Amino acid sequence: MTSPSRVSARLGAIAPSATLAVDAKAKALKAAGRPVIGFGAGEPDFPTPQHIVDAAIDAARDPKNHRYTPAGGLPELKQAIADKTKRDSGYDIDPASVLVTNGGKQAVFQAFASILDPGDEVILPAPYWTTYPEAIGLTGASAVEVFAGAEQNYLVTVEQLEAARTDNTKALLFCSPSNPTGAVYTPEQTKAIGEWALEHGIWVITDEIYEHLLYDGAQFTPILREVPELADTTLVLNGVAKTFAMTGWRVGWMQGPQDVIKAATNFQSHLTSNVANVSQRAAIAALTGPMDEVHAMREAFDRRRQTMVSMLREIDAFTVPTPQGAFYAYPSVEGWIGRTVAGRDITSSIDLAAVILEEAEVAVVPGEAFGPSGYLRLSYALADADLAEGVGRIQKLLADA
Repeated sequence: MTSPSRVSARLGAIAPSATLAVDAKAKALKAAGRPVIGFGAGEPDFPTPQHIVDAAIDAARDPKNHRYTPAGGLPELKQAIADKTKRDSGYDIDPASVLVTNGGKQAVFQAFASILDPGDEVILPAPYWTTYPEAIGLTGASAVEVFAGAEQNYLVTVEQLEAARTDNTKALLFCSPSNPTGAVYTPEQTKAIGEWALEHGIWVITDEIYEHLLYDGAQFTPILREVPELADTTLVLNGVAKTFAMTGWRVGWMQGPQDVIKAATNFQSHLTSNVANVSQRAAIAALTGPMDEVHAMREAFDRRRQTMVSMLREIDAFTVPTPQGAFYAYPSVEGWIGRTVAGRDITSSIDLAAVILEEAEVAVVPGEAFGPSGYLRLSYALADADLAEGVGRIQKLLADA
């Protein structure tokens, strides 16, 4: 007789975060004295701007922040998010349509949990952020992957989306600028996708957390600005983590129709209650304060982006579309499948990433974390010298092969 599992089937089916796993392995090797350079984690390497830290220190001293506050977020922060939406996205929202969450990941999960039922399908453009399919699966719905490769600059077309649509299609996940590829949809592409979703009554969940990290004249295009008629069937996800180097502060938000936001707020009231008040006060300072340091960080990312893309393109059989947003490069390494590196047969990008870590002591994330095999993701959110050294090691390892 088979003994019952001690872990529920629902949680047992969740895959661990591949990006965090790679980062953890790199840090463990580094702690053991290995000179590992990590390109795994998607977080800025800059400190949080000082005026934001100062606001948090002041907040920590104020006893009103030592208590429970509304589960949906501080009214002042929800107003700041509404004002920021008007400033950056160009349209008005009601602060009551905002739910402040414990980081962007909670917003992602609660967005899917709010509108999906078992049997529903979500069209998921690939390559995708590793958390999306896990959050979809936890609702009992299914992710339907639509893949766009390097030859398409990782941008899916309306024709591809239409081919994937069924009677069970409930939602589309839209992420621009993209994690993991750095791809950015043009205003025309964004509008076409939004009009397609509107025509077929499909919800849009749009992840806009990389909105301020753009290069080469690329534009951030909010889908609700292009197709305002989608407002009743769109959930917007965002947060302060990437723009303001605040990954550890855990403040995100979801914004959308008030009936859905009310249900998600009720859910969060049982799940976590309010986001830490000190973090919320810091987020208010971020959203209402100067953007000088944000622009400086973006300039540094741009410089590193150009260095990384240039160096990766020097490697045989690497195809490297130019990322126009976020802080990732996503080279196709399909040309290395079937070859031998350091005496090891390469049958997948998992194999290639493992050899790079073991032989060159450089941590990269294999494409299998984000969709099909044959790709690597490298974050350029690390010091210039480490970036050049790390990619240089990969160049040498593969040149020797």
